[in-house]
Amino acid sequence: MAIDSQRRDPSELGFDPERLRRIDDFVATNYIDTGRFPGFGLLIARDGEVAHLSSQGMRHVGNGVGWTDDTVVRLYSMSKPVTSVAAMMLIERAELALNHTVGTYLDGFDDLTVWAGGSTQNHKTRAADRPMTVKDLMTHTSGLTYGFLGEHPLDGLYRRRRLDTNPQRGTLSEFVAELAELPLLFSPGTRWNYSVSTDVLGAVIEAVSGRSLAEFFRSEVFEPLGMVDTGFGVSEQGADRFAANYAVPALSPFGVPDGASGDTAVEIDGGGAGSPYRQDVTMYSGGGGLCGTIGDYHRFCQMLANGGELDGARLLSPTSVRFMATNHMPGDQDLAAMGQPVFSETSYEGIGFGLGFSVVLDPAATGVPQPAGTYAWGGAASTMFWIDPVEDLHVIGLTQLMPSSAYPIRDQIKHLVYAALVG
Repeated sequence: MAIDSQRRDPSELGFDPERLRRIDDFVATNYIDTGRFPGFGLLIARDGEVAHLSSQGMRHVGNGVGWTDDTVVRLYSMSKPVTSVAAMMLIERAELALNHTVGTYLDGFDDLTVWAGGSTQNHKTRAADRPMTVKDLMTHTSGLTYGFLGEHPLDGLYRRRRLDTNPQRGTLSEFVAELAELPLLFSPGTRWNYSVSTDVLGAVIEAVSGRSLAEFFRSEVFEPLGMVDTGFGVSEQGADRFAANYAVPALSPFGVPDGASGDTAVEIDGGGAGSPYRQDVTMYSGGGGLCGTIGDYHRFCQMLANGGELDGARLLSPTSVRFMATNHMPGDQDLAAMGQPVFSETSYEGIGFGLGFSVVLDPAATGVPQPAGTYAWGGAASTMFWIDPVEDLHVIGLTQLMPSSAYPIRDQIKHLVYAALVG
């Protein structure tokens, strides 16, 4: 279904049209015209209808192709909520449970060790206090990490083994087998640390379902929801709409072309035939491997906002969606108290974490006018979404600039959206 067919007069949905226009003006003045972002797409929906949809700038600066509503982007970590929903579907069927140990499904995860000091080259380990569970994977309390974080010597081991979920980096089963050989950052359940947990969760889904993650997503999520442009890699029908990806060399830990430096964004993947997302994808990364459009992700968000159903296709029950969007940190702590700061421009004061999403606990502590219970996440290329169940509102913003911490666009968009919501 085309997004245009769902659009409605924003004033009928409680928005001030002039204040909505301010958002596009702000993005144009501060991000597009300055060359900070190549392009930007924004969708604002309320009560199941689209109040605002805009596309600005270019999806490829070099060839002058404009950013359109059907531009295909790398979703990166906005893949994680999709994987978490898939896992919850299996939990609803009693084929999986939060307290199941990961070792039940994946070889090598029964006798995990924990970092006990030292360097990347020479370190000590000890036995983990308890096994890693499915809940640990969904809440990022597993003790796993990311190599790009650069916060700990263990990250160096990940980088040395090239555990970076490249689309052509072997298979998911090979990836998790290597992870099982490395120590954990901490014993499961004791801290929060952003990590490859959701990739391991994807391997659990494969083991339980007997299907590849790509096939499970296709048949159980994308086809039922009508997400025609979303998948691991880019289909032929989406190839001519695939955006280039850019990075700020001085800020990005993800790699830039040789010799690139400074604060001006450079192209790191033109999205053409040589792009890794245009090749045969072998590594199905549930943590960051999906590509898709703003229209497709709108359908995913609307399913969640509806309590797990869209256009007659029910993926989850309302109870399960509410459960996922509840803070699952011990003692109802926020991430500032529970974990290690993640690679983002966003503060985690007043923010908890559920089963695949961040969750607002204390709006005053966040410094952003958003209701408690709002759940969200974003991707490494400065993409974002949030779902506000109090106002029955969801917002999606897409661009392609790495890292996501380069500019405070996420909080800025939130301020601008809530300033436009007047009824």
